[in-house]
Amino acid sequence: MSPVVRTYIRPATRDDIPALVQLRLTNAERHVELDPSLFRVPSTDAVREHFEKTFDSGLFTVAEVDGEVVGMAEVVLLPPPPDHQILVPRRNADIHTVVLDGFRGRGIGKALVAAAQEVATAHGAWTLFATIFATNQEAVAFYSESGFGPRGILLARPCD
Repeated sequence: MSPVVRTYIRPATRDDIPALVQLRLTNAERHVELDPSLFRVPSTDAVREHFEKTFDSGLFTVAEVDGEVVGMAEVVLLPPPPDHQILVPRRNADIHTVVLDGFRGRGIGKALVAAAQEVATAHGAWTLFATIFATNQEAVAFYSESGFGPRGILLARPCD
């Protein structure tokens, strides 16, 4: 019989910052494998500084399994459109979710997304965006299964 694995989804604490840094770097390495022309692995110091500066916003959630942080969700609040634009001025947010490979497929990511949506709503967000910049069918499937759907079309063209 397998041991019981206890998963807790909870707000991150400052003690979690080293784990958040490691999760971000692990996620960056995974994305570089998808498209090295688009993604990079940022410096550890830059990632740690980001989490230390933004931590008190209350926008970070972690997944803990048997005392180990194995996943995180970060809500990034976006500014509402300026008065001169035609969009209705609503606050929106991006979500960034990471679950370590050995813990995927257990519902941890979906639980993190649900918690992140609560965080975004509590901070006045109208829509939560999961922006996927590479052909990443796994991410598209995950977010689709978590209730995300197409919202417009983002077209891009490189500048010379």
